[in-house]
Amino acid sequence: MKILVSVRSVEEALLAARGGVDFIDLKEPSGGALGGLPVATIRSIVEALREHGNGVAGKLKTSATIGDVPMTDADRIAACVDAVGACGVDYVKVGIERVPQALAVLDMLARTAWPVVPVFIADRGLDAAHVAHACALGFPGLMADTADKRAGSLFDAVGAPELKRFVATVRGSGKMVGVAGALRLENCALLSELAPDFAGFRTAVCDGDRTTALDPRRLQALVALMRGGAAMRGGAVVEAG
Repeated sequence: MKILVSVRSVEEALLAARGGVDFIDLKEPSGGALGGLPVATIRSIVEALREHGNGVAGKLKTSATIGDVPMTDADRIAACVDAVGACGVDYVKVGIERVPQALAVLDMLARTAWPVVPVFIADRGLDAAHVAHACALGFPGLMADTADKRAGSLFDAVGAPELKRFVATVRGSGKMVGVAGALRLENCALLSELAPDFAGFRTAVCDGDRTTALDPRRLQALVALMRGGAAMRGGAVVEAG
């Protein structure tokens, strides 16, 4: 299973890169579940990672969120996707709310010039029809996440059977599948059982809530636990893009 860690600055990005993560996700945690960073900050982080050599790990991937834009503002979503995509990230993440407008937004996102990863906001469960629709479009991957990080983890918001169906549906369409949502170290056993292609973390690697700075010791502990879990499962690590 690949490890995604969300960062808000060049310093945090380089810390995550040196710490051995697979995906570096650019977002502003204080701005909401998918809070967006200024375009200039995204560009500076991408450039710093390129100078870092993409490091130490040549397969390191980057993603960036566009911010918490409502589904009713499709024009703004499209403009934000263009602005973030032009910064050079590998994937642009867009939150998909469980509302009727989601289908039209997914169709619009599939027509953009950028590799978009729809992130299904799962606080009220996952809409199977929306997920299936996205699976039929040309996205490289799909994610499930939560908006209210104070209400517990993704596993508190969505039952194991529903999450397993989500992972199986997305993987069956040939796309990578990821999960996030206030995940902590104690969720690693559940993640191992669910076995998505990648899992996203912020809360687990901060010294405090998700709006505080990344803690190198917590990052090291997470990477060690996740890598150890992969080894104990016999090891095939899924290549997630």
